Amino acid sequence: MFRPDTYVSVDIESDGPIPGPHSMLSLGAAAFVEGEQAPVATFEINFSALPGAAPFPETMAWWRAQDPAVWAHVTRDPLPPEVATAQFAAWVRKLPGTPVLVTYPSWDYLWVHWYLMRFEGKSPFGLGGLDAKSFAFAVLDLPGFRDASKANFPRDLFDNTPPHTHKGLDDAVEQGMMFMKLLARKRG
Repeated sequence: MFRPDTYVSVDIESDGPIPGPHSMLSLGAAAFVEGEQAPVATFEINFSALPGAAPFPETMAWWRAQDPAVWAHVTRDPLPPEVATAQFAAWVRKLPGTPVLVTYPSWDYLWVHWYLMRFEGKSPFGLGGLDAKSFAFAVLDLPGFRDASKANFPRDLFDNTPPHTHKGLDDAVEQGMMFMKLLARKRG
């Protein structure tokens, strides 16, 4: 039986470059169905540090240069990673259709997949995800992959999207809306 795809745009914030030695701080997700620009569901949760993990000095220097209100947002009321991951997986399983993980860039995929495998033993998305940056490179027919940056994308892809704030849910919605516009262009 065919189940239409539900595109789950996910954005994470972390205290380092890779999961395991470092921790995810926050995850925001926005679920979209084809033909719609508004998410059909959203999710946001904060994580406490992984046991034995430590913040990466360069990442923490970057955080110190950001708006302190954003840091407060992504670190407020964290849940143990196994609890937060289980809540996210349960939310994904309740979505309509077949969930497709969409990240921008693929870096977020690494974190989501690692946490799901570590704490759930499997991913509700299966293996793999859709990298919106690579998708944009192909759909927009850009000259090189390095040209696939938001600064080089047509401005109409960002019409009516929320600003990029480094709050997971804001960024998941922004990137999901951008992806849905790219998908509409591909479909013609």
